[in-house]
Amino acid sequence: MNMKHTTRWGVLVASLVTSLHAVADPAVVFDMGGKFDKSFNEAAFRGMEKWKKDTGKNYLSFEIANESQREQALRRMAEKGASPIIGIGFGQASSIEKVAKEFPKLQFAIIDMVVNQPNVQSVVFKEHEGSFLVGVMAAIASKSGKVGFVGGMDIPLIRRFQCGYEQGAKFANAKAEVFSNMTGTTGAAWNDPARGGELAKAQFAKGADVVFAAAGGTGMGVYQAAKDGGKLAIGVDSNQNYVQPGTMLTSMVKRVDLAVYNVAKGHTPGVSVLGLKEGGVDYAADEFNAKMITPEMKKRVDAAKADIVSGKIKVADYMADNACKF
Repeated sequence: MNMKHTTRWGVLVASLVTSLHAVADPAVVFDMGGKFDKSFNEAAFRGMEKWKKDTGKNYLSFEIANESQREQALRRMAEKGASPIIGIGFGQASSIEKVAKEFPKLQFAIIDMVVNQPNVQSVVFKEHEGSFLVGVMAAIASKSGKVGFVGGMDIPLIRRFQCGYEQGAKFANAKAEVFSNMTGTTGAAWNDPARGGELAKAQFAKGADVVFAAAGGTGMGVYQAAKDGGKLAIGVDSNQNYVQPGTMLTSMVKRVDLAVYNVAKGHTPGVSVLGLKEGGVDYAADEFNAKMITPEMKKRVDAAKADIVSGKIKVADYMADNACKF
Protein backbone atom coordinates (compact mmCIF):
# COMPACT_ATOMS: atom_id res chain seq x y z
CA MET A 1 0.00 0.00 0.00
CA ASN A 2 1.51 3.37 -1.01
CA MET A 3 1.67 6.44 1.23
CA LYS A 4 -1.35 8.04 -0.45
CA HIS A 5 -3.56 5.01 0.21
CA THR A 6 -2.21 4.70 3.74
CA THR A 7 -3.15 8.31 4.43
CA ARG A 8 -6.65 7.79 3.05
CA TRP A 9 -7.07 4.62 5.10
CA GLY A 10 -5.94 6.48 8.23
CA VAL A 11 -8.48 9.24 7.59
CA LEU A 12 -11.21 6.64 7.04
CA VAL A 13 -10.35 4.80 10.26
CA ALA A 14 -10.20 8.07 12.22
CA SER A 15 -13.57 9.08 10.80
CA LEU A 16 -15.07 5.70 11.71
CA VAL A 17 -13.68 5.88 15.25
CA THR A 18 -15.07 9.40 15.67
CA SER A 19 -18.45 8.23 14.40
CA LEU A 20 -18.51 5.26 16.75
CA HIS A 21 -17.50 7.48 19.65
CA ALA A 22 -20.38 9.86 18.88
CA VAL A 23 -22.84 6.98 18.81
CA ALA A 24 -21.58 5.77 22.18
CA ASP A 25 -22.10 9.12 23.93
CA PRO A 26 -25.05 9.09 26.31
CA ALA A 27 -27.56 11.92 26.57
CA VAL A 28 -29.75 13.21 29.36
CA VAL A 29 -32.93 15.26 29.08
CA PHE A 30 -33.60 17.13 32.31
CA ASP A 31 -37.19 17.85 33.26
CA MET A 32 -38.98 20.98 34.47
CA GLY A 33 -36.96 22.90 37.04
CA GLY A 34 -33.62 22.44 35.30
CA LYS A 35 -30.38 20.76 36.24
CA PHE A 36 -29.67 23.21 39.07
CA ASP A 37 -32.95 22.79 40.95
CA LYS A 38 -30.99 21.65 44.06
CA SER A 39 -33.21 18.55 44.04
CA PHE A 40 -34.20 15.82 41.58
CA ASN A 41 -32.68 17.11 38.33
CA GLU A 42 -29.51 18.25 40.04
CA ALA A 43 -28.98 14.77 41.45
CA ALA A 44 -29.15 13.43 37.89
CA PHE A 45 -26.68 16.09 36.78
CA ARG A 46 -24.22 15.05 39.49
CA GLY A 47 -24.49 11.44 38.35
CA MET A 48 -23.67 12.34 34.76
CA GLU A 49 -20.80 14.58 35.81
CA LYS A 50 -19.32 11.74 37.87
CA TRP A 51 -19.64 9.43 34.83
CA LYS A 52 -17.91 12.08 32.70
CA LYS A 53 -15.08 12.44 35.21
CA ASP A 54 -14.61 8.68 35.62
CA THR A 55 -14.67 7.85 31.91
CA GLY A 56 -13.18 10.97 30.36
CA LYS A 57 -16.05 10.94 27.86
CA ASN A 58 -18.69 13.55 27.11
CA TYR A 59 -22.46 13.46 27.13
CA LEU A 60 -25.24 15.49 25.55
CA SER A 61 -27.85 17.27 27.64
CA PHE A 62 -30.94 19.41 27.31
CA GLU A 63 -33.08 21.27 29.85
CA ILE A 64 -36.70 21.56 28.81
CA ALA A 65 -38.49 24.86 29.42
CA ASN A 66 -41.99 23.45 28.94
CA GLU A 67 -43.64 20.03 28.72
CA SER A 68 -44.10 20.18 24.94
CA GLN A 69 -40.31 20.05 24.45
CA ARG A 70 -39.83 16.58 25.91
CA GLU A 71 -40.52 14.53 22.81
CA GLN A 72 -38.66 16.94 20.55
CA ALA A 73 -35.56 16.87 22.78
CA LEU A 74 -35.52 13.07 22.99
CA ARG A 75 -35.92 12.69 19.24
CA ARG A 76 -33.13 15.20 18.59
CA MET A 77 -30.78 13.18 20.79
CA ALA A 78 -31.77 9.98 18.99
CA GLU A 79 -31.14 11.57 15.59
CA LYS A 80 -27.64 12.46 16.79
CA GLY A 81 -27.08 8.78 17.62
CA ALA A 82 -26.76 9.27 21.38
CA SER A 83 -27.17 6.11 23.49
CA PRO A 84 -28.36 5.57 26.12
CA ILE A 85 -30.76 8.52 26.16
CA ILE A 86 -31.91 9.13 29.73
CA GLY A 87 -35.16 10.96 30.50
CA ILE A 88 -35.30 12.46 33.98
CA GLY A 89 -38.73 12.26 35.60
CA PHE A 90 -42.00 10.40 35.21
CA GLY A 91 -43.35 13.11 32.91
CA GLN A 92 -41.14 11.87 30.07
CA ALA A 93 -42.68 8.39 29.98
CA SER A 94 -45.03 8.81 27.02
CA SER A 95 -42.36 10.63 24.98
CA ILE A 96 -39.73 7.97 25.68
CA GLU A 97 -42.14 5.20 24.77
CA LYS A 98 -42.86 6.87 21.44
CA VAL A 99 -39.26 7.78 20.53
CA ALA A 100 -37.85 4.43 21.72
CA LYS A 101 -40.20 2.67 19.27
CA GLU A 102 -38.94 4.89 16.45
CA PHE A 103 -35.29 4.13 17.25
CA PRO A 104 -35.26 0.44 18.28
CA LYS A 105 -31.49 0.10 17.88
CA LEU A 106 -30.75 2.83 20.42
CA GLN A 107 -30.93 2.47 24.20
CA PHE A 108 -33.22 4.60 26.35
CA ALA A 109 -33.83 4.95 30.07
CA ILE A 110 -36.32 6.70 32.30
CA ILE A 111 -35.98 7.65 35.94
CA ASP A 112 -39.09 7.45 38.15
CA MET A 113 -41.46 5.59 35.83
CA VAL A 114 -41.78 2.28 34.01
CA VAL A 115 -41.83 2.16 30.21
CA ASN A 116 -42.26 -1.35 28.83
CA GLN A 117 -40.14 -1.36 25.70
CA PRO A 118 -37.32 -3.84 24.90
CA ASN A 119 -34.72 -1.05 24.55
CA VAL A 120 -35.74 0.91 27.68
CA GLN A 121 -34.36 0.63 31.20
CA SER A 122 -36.76 1.93 33.85
CA VAL A 123 -35.41 2.94 37.26
CA VAL A 124 -37.86 3.42 40.11
CA PHE A 125 -37.38 3.93 43.85
CA LYS A 126 -39.01 2.86 47.09
CA GLU A 127 -39.63 6.43 48.20
CA HIS A 128 -41.96 5.23 50.94
CA GLU A 129 -39.06 3.52 52.71
CA GLY A 130 -36.87 6.62 52.86
CA SER A 131 -39.86 8.78 53.75
CA PHE A 132 -40.66 6.44 56.64
CA LEU A 133 -37.22 7.13 58.10
CA VAL A 134 -37.54 10.92 57.94
CA GLY A 135 -41.05 10.59 59.38
CA VAL A 136 -39.54 8.80 62.38
CA MET A 137 -37.01 11.63 62.76
CA ALA A 138 -39.66 14.33 62.39
CA ALA A 139 -41.86 12.85 65.10
CA ILE A 140 -38.94 12.48 67.50
CA ALA A 141 -37.74 16.05 66.86
CA SER A 142 -41.23 17.55 67.13
CA LYS A 143 -42.09 19.23 70.43
CA SER A 144 -45.75 19.76 69.52
CA GLY A 145 -46.47 16.22 68.25
CA LYS A 146 -47.57 17.84 64.97
CA VAL A 147 -45.61 17.59 61.73
CA GLY A 148 -46.28 18.64 58.16
CA PHE A 149 -45.84 17.52 54.57
CA VAL A 150 -45.81 19.72 51.46
CA GLY A 151 -45.94 17.85 48.16
CA GLY A 152 -45.38 19.19 44.67
CA MET A 153 -47.69 17.96 41.92
CA ASP A 154 -50.58 15.88 43.25
CA ILE A 155 -49.75 12.53 41.70
CA PRO A 156 -49.51 8.97 43.12
CA LEU A 157 -45.71 9.16 43.24
CA ILE A 158 -45.80 12.11 45.66
CA ARG A 159 -48.60 10.48 47.65
CA ARG A 160 -46.14 7.60 48.11
CA PHE A 161 -43.74 9.99 49.88
CA GLN A 162 -46.61 11.32 52.00
CA CYS A 163 -47.83 7.84 52.93
CA GLY A 164 -44.38 6.64 53.99
CA TYR A 165 -43.78 9.82 55.99
CA GLU A 166 -47.05 9.46 57.89
CA GLN A 167 -46.31 5.83 58.70
CA GLY A 168 -42.88 6.73 60.04
CA ALA A 169 -44.19 9.62 62.14
CA LYS A 170 -46.89 7.44 63.71
CA PHE A 171 -44.45 4.58 64.21
CA ALA A 172 -42.33 6.89 66.37
CA ASN A 173 -45.30 8.60 68.01
CA ALA A 174 -48.68 6.90 67.74
CA LYS A 175 -50.41 10.19 68.65
CA ALA A 176 -48.59 12.28 66.06
CA GLU A 177 -50.70 14.55 63.85
CA VAL A 178 -49.64 14.97 60.22
CA PHE A 179 -50.82 17.94 58.13
CA SER A 180 -50.46 17.56 54.37
CA ASN A 181 -50.89 19.82 51.36
CA MET A 182 -50.11 19.48 47.66
CA THR A 183 -48.91 22.50 45.71
CA GLY A 184 -50.85 21.94 42.50
CA THR A 185 -51.96 19.63 39.71
CA THR A 186 -49.68 20.76 36.86
CA GLY A 187 -45.93 20.78 36.23
CA ALA A 188 -45.75 24.32 37.61
CA ALA A 189 -46.17 22.80 41.08
CA TRP A 190 -42.48 21.81 41.04
CA ASN A 191 -41.23 25.38 40.80
CA ASP A 192 -43.42 27.59 43.00
CA PRO A 193 -41.43 28.49 46.14
CA ALA A 194 -43.85 31.29 47.07
CA ARG A 195 -46.73 28.82 47.26
CA GLY A 196 -44.54 26.33 49.11
CA GLY A 197 -43.80 28.98 51.72
CA GLU A 198 -47.50 29.79 52.12
CA LEU A 199 -48.44 26.15 52.65
CA ALA A 200 -45.65 25.65 55.20
CA LYS A 201 -46.67 28.78 57.13
CA ALA A 202 -50.27 27.54 57.27
CA GLN A 203 -49.08 24.23 58.72
CA PHE A 204 -46.88 26.01 61.25
CA ALA A 205 -49.91 28.11 62.25
CA LYS A 206 -51.77 24.89 63.05
CA GLY A 207 -48.96 23.78 65.36
CA ALA A 208 -46.59 21.80 63.13
CA ASP A 209 -42.92 22.37 63.96
CA VAL A 210 -41.29 20.05 61.37
CA VAL A 211 -42.24 20.03 57.67
CA PHE A 212 -41.08 17.61 54.96
CA ALA A 213 -41.16 18.99 51.41
CA ALA A 214 -41.30 16.63 48.43
CA ALA A 215 -41.82 19.34 45.87
CA GLY A 216 -38.71 20.03 43.80
CA GLY A 217 -37.87 23.74 43.61
CA THR A 218 -41.06 24.59 45.51
CA GLY A 219 -39.35 23.17 48.59
CA MET A 220 -37.02 26.19 48.71
CA GLY A 221 -39.97 28.27 49.87
CA VAL A 222 -40.81 25.68 52.53
CA TYR A 223 -37.26 25.75 53.89
CA GLN A 224 -37.18 29.55 53.96
CA ALA A 225 -40.50 29.65 55.82
CA ALA A 226 -39.16 27.15 58.35
CA LYS A 227 -36.04 29.24 58.90
CA ASP A 228 -38.06 32.45 59.26
CA GLY A 229 -40.44 30.79 61.73
CA GLY A 230 -37.80 29.05 63.81
CA LYS A 231 -39.12 25.63 62.76
CA LEU A 232 -37.50 22.56 61.20
CA ALA A 233 -37.66 21.30 57.62
CA ILE A 234 -36.70 18.13 55.79
CA GLY A 235 -35.26 18.17 52.28
CA VAL A 236 -35.80 15.71 49.44
CA ASP A 237 -34.04 13.85 46.60
CA SER A 238 -30.63 15.55 46.91
CA ASN A 239 -28.96 16.17 50.27
CA GLN A 240 -30.34 19.65 50.98
CA ASN A 241 -29.03 19.95 54.54
CA TYR A 242 -26.74 22.79 53.44
CA VAL A 243 -29.60 24.92 52.10
CA GLN A 244 -30.65 26.30 55.48
CA PRO A 245 -28.15 25.03 58.08
CA GLY A 246 -29.69 24.78 61.52
CA THR A 247 -33.16 24.51 60.00
CA MET A 248 -32.77 21.34 57.95
CA LEU A 249 -33.27 18.35 60.24
CA THR A 250 -32.28 15.97 57.42
CA SER A 251 -33.07 15.15 53.78
CA MET A 252 -34.73 12.10 52.28
CA VAL A 253 -32.02 11.25 49.80
CA LYS A 254 -33.09 9.56 46.59
CA ARG A 255 -30.01 8.35 44.73
CA VAL A 256 -30.97 9.60 41.30
CA ASP A 257 -27.26 10.31 40.81
CA LEU A 258 -26.42 6.65 41.36
CA ALA A 259 -29.22 5.51 39.06
CA VAL A 260 -28.16 7.79 36.21
CA TYR A 261 -24.48 6.92 36.65
CA ASN A 262 -25.23 3.20 36.50
CA VAL A 263 -27.39 3.56 33.39
CA ALA A 264 -24.69 5.56 31.60
CA LYS A 265 -22.09 3.00 32.63
CA GLY A 266 -24.06 -0.07 31.63
CA HIS A 267 -27.59 0.05 30.22
CA THR A 268 -29.76 -2.91 31.26
CA PRO A 269 -33.24 -3.17 29.69
CA GLY A 270 -36.05 -3.86 32.14
CA VAL A 271 -37.02 -2.48 35.53
CA SER A 272 -34.56 -1.63 38.32
CA VAL A 273 -36.06 -0.96 41.78
CA LEU A 274 -33.94 0.85 44.37
CA GLY A 275 -34.92 0.88 48.04
CA LEU A 276 -33.10 1.04 51.37
CA LYS A 277 -31.56 -2.39 50.81
CA GLU A 278 -30.11 -1.34 47.46
CA GLY A 279 -28.86 2.02 48.74
CA GLY A 280 -31.40 3.84 46.55
CA VAL A 281 -32.97 5.89 49.36
CA ASP A 282 -31.83 6.98 52.82
CA TYR A 283 -31.74 9.88 55.24
CA ALA A 284 -28.86 12.36 55.08
CA ALA A 285 -26.47 12.96 57.96
CA ASP A 286 -23.52 15.35 57.63
CA GLU A 287 -21.82 18.29 59.30
CA PHE A 288 -24.83 20.53 58.68
CA ASN A 289 -27.24 18.53 60.82
CA ALA A 290 -24.86 16.59 63.11
CA LYS A 291 -25.89 18.60 66.18
CA MET A 292 -29.60 18.15 65.42
CA ILE A 293 -29.57 14.36 65.31
CA THR A 294 -29.48 13.23 68.92
CA PRO A 295 -28.00 9.84 69.88
CA GLU A 296 -31.53 8.64 70.73
CA MET A 297 -32.89 9.77 67.36
CA LYS A 298 -30.02 8.09 65.48
CA LYS A 299 -30.49 4.89 67.44
CA ARG A 300 -34.22 4.73 66.69
CA VAL A 301 -34.02 5.68 63.02
CA ASP A 302 -31.14 3.27 62.35
CA ALA A 303 -33.05 0.48 64.08
CA ALA A 304 -36.08 1.21 61.88
CA LYS A 305 -33.84 1.22 58.81
CA ALA A 306 -32.37 -2.18 59.72
CA ASP A 307 -35.85 -3.59 60.31
CA ILE A 308 -37.09 -2.36 56.93
CA VAL A 309 -34.07 -3.86 55.16
CA SER A 310 -34.56 -7.19 56.96
CA GLY A 311 -38.29 -7.21 56.25
CA LYS A 312 -39.32 -6.98 59.90
CA ILE A 313 -41.02 -3.66 59.14
CA LYS A 314 -43.02 -3.51 55.93
CA VAL A 315 -43.72 0.04 54.83
CA ALA A 316 -47.01 0.17 52.97
CA ASP A 317 -46.69 1.53 49.42
CA TYR A 318 -49.42 3.97 48.37
CA MET A 319 -49.02 2.88 44.75
CA ALA A 320 -49.22 -0.85 45.41
CA ASP A 321 -50.83 -1.68 48.74
CA ASN A 322 -54.05 0.34 48.71
CA ALA A 323 -52.67 2.15 51.77
CA CYS A 324 -52.96 5.72 53.08
CA LYS A 325 -55.95 6.61 50.92
CA PHE A 326 -56.19 10.34 51.41
